[in-house]
Amino acid sequence: MKIFYAVQATGNGHISRAITLLPHLEKKGSVDVFLSGSNSHLNPQLPIRYRSKGISLYYNNKGGLDYGRIALQRNLFNVMREVKQLPIEKYDLVINDFDFITSLACKIKKIPSVHYGHQASFHYQETPRPINKSWHGELLLKDYVRASHHIGLHFEKYHPSIFGAVIKEQFLVATPSDNGHITVYLPALNQKKIEDLLSKVPQQKFEIFTKEVKFSYRFRNLFFSPIDQEQFNKSLITCKGIICGAGFETPAEAIQMGKKILAVPIEGQYEQKCNAIALECLGVSISKISKLTSDRIIDWLHNGKIIQKDYSESISESLNYLFSLPACERNETATQLVASYVP
Repeated sequence: MKIFYAVQATGNGHISRAITLLPHLEKKGSVDVFLSGSNSHLNPQLPIRYRSKGISLYYNNKGGLDYGRIALQRNLFNVMREVKQLPIEKYDLVINDFDFITSLACKIKKIPSVHYGHQASFHYQETPRPINKSWHGELLLKDYVRASHHIGLHFEKYHPSIFGAVIKEQFLVATPSDNGHITVYLPALNQKKIEDLLSKVPQQKFEIFTKEVKFSYRFRNLFFSPIDQEQFNKSLITCKGIICGAGFETPAEAIQMGKKILAVPIEGQYEQKCNAIALECLGVSISKISKLTSDRIIDWLHNGKIIQKDYSESISESLNYLFSLPACERNETATQLVASYVP
């Protein structure tokens, strides 16, 4: 089986998941990766056959989507040329982790595809959302990628087509310990704000990861480090708890290892607002950025709950489901799948 795997390179989560999934996909056939976008800090250790600037999602200095920058990043003619040249018709299976170009190519060429990833879970109404939904947030999550099938990943199995998080092997085999520090990753806050905030909790040690520093340094009870995947993973495995955004991969990894979480959703990011609702339903502590004070952190240190779930079977369960779909028998059922495709 020849597998086309489209990976969105906005942020680190999609690439990290692809690296983890790749060995499992290769057991089913040969895999060619299409890396789309250019807004990630991770080294993409993947068999990249095709690459594009894609349609990356950018965020403003308040953490919200920068729609102007998103709209102006690509020439429409060049995007359409890439869509037409993308050779998805040469593959037996197209897996798409939130890439617009692949989605549009499949629509134009009438090729079935499987949308696989966290964003795919928002195709289902059962996935937690705030009471006041955002119409443009819903539009992005539900319509940015169209597909024949949607296989979602989330904190809980809200729908038969939603599975638990894909967890790195390093975390699955690790023996979590408590070295007493709190790991911190808050990309929406600048280094100075983090320093001012956490230095007011002098009795607690914090290990902070930020793209604003090039070299590690210590300031009072704070240890700042540049973003480094291995160092971050080690810090997470050995921490007492973590303060992070309300993304998906990092909170899920912390839940897998039974680490206390204080999730701080980035203002203006609808997906993180939805994730915060889901985490709060599990019992995870949540704080708005505007209400993140030293007193709030101290209260969380004393009263925050530890929530633990086992996602170790998520890869096998979700991929078994994926490879049971008609899209994996495209040559025989293409007409049926295209007919069921909702543009």
